[in-house]
Amino acid sequence: MSVKVIQWATGGVGRAAIEGIVAHPELELVGCWVHSEDKVGRDVGELCGMEPLGVKATNDVDALMKMSADCVMYSPIMGNTEEVARILASGKNVVTPLNWFYPGKRDVSALEKSCLAGNSTLHGTGIHPGGITERFPLMISALSSVITHVRAEEFSDIRTYNAPAVISDIMLFGKTPEEAAASPMVGFLGQGFGQSMDMVAAEMGFDVDSKMISAHDVAVATAPIDSPIGVIQPGLVAAQRFTWQHTVRGEPVITVRVNWFMGEENLEPAWNFGPQGERFEVEVTGDPSSLVSFHGLHPESIAAGLIRNPGVVATANHCVSAIPYVCRAGSGIKTYLDLPLVAGRAAPALSL
Repeated sequence: MSVKVIQWATGGVGRAAIEGIVAHPELELVGCWVHSEDKVGRDVGELCGMEPLGVKATNDVDALMKMSADCVMYSPIMGNTEEVARILASGKNVVTPLNWFYPGKRDVSALEKSCLAGNSTLHGTGIHPGGITERFPLMISALSSVITHVRAEEFSDIRTYNAPAVISDIMLFGKTPEEAAASPMVGFLGQGFGQSMDMVAAEMGFDVDSKMISAHDVAVATAPIDSPIGVIQPGLVAAQRFTWQHTVRGEPVITVRVNWFMGEENLEPAWNFGPQGERFEVEVTGDPSSLVSFHGLHPESIAAGLIRNPGVVATANHCVSAIPYVCRAGSGIKTYLDLPLVAGRAAPALSL
């Protein structure tokens, strides 16, 4: 029997998730929530550039709560804890790339009560955070002993991210350095990355200091730079670097860093991706040390990324792949540490 799934939102991650759900041999798309009124009533397949799927998009939350479904893949731009709690209480599991990777000591009592009421499970996953930041460092760390430092880092050309309003109004690219310095992104992103770092620290046994360290640096354009949000003029923000660290007695032991650039030219400071180009990296310093670079999760060109960004697709796939495992888990908030190893599925022509 197929696992019935509702997709919540049809942005970049949502559209990729729908593709993944349709391709997954164990899953069936039965519903879809949309934010935009002009999408309501339209076939979800057509919204995503696919053949019609026979599933109509809706913004009727009450109807979706009553719908018979096993799981919601929850990926709006911003998460709503009360909404997630309501979904869980309705008896539906939730998989999301937005939050709840490792609640730790955070107060999630309301969500836990909803899980209990609905006999449901909540799982946070994704790519960074949600994979590169904790799942893969923990796996790789098993090859080392006496570990002194763990690093997870992203190097991405943000011009390939097809969300101009987010890039301009939330990330604050194209703004002054002073405006970018007041960005909520350090705190917002830190909520997710902080959970990932907490998971690594707890599972590996680091006795970390109570306060997480964070830093936000920017580079400005030295000449006009073309971008999806228009031309970034000299003196305005064209690259950003976010860093979060856990320390032990003041010494960094876990570092997570995001490097988001509008290309590598005409920047001050003159930041670049290095000879390896765009990538994700996981490094474990110990005996022995190891360094793993993930390539293929970035598009080959800006134009290709604006159509279909592999990093966005990978984020969605990690969520979709987790759905069968989450639906078989016990109720409550479950992390990677609670679930079996999550795996993808073979192409239909090659499957059993």
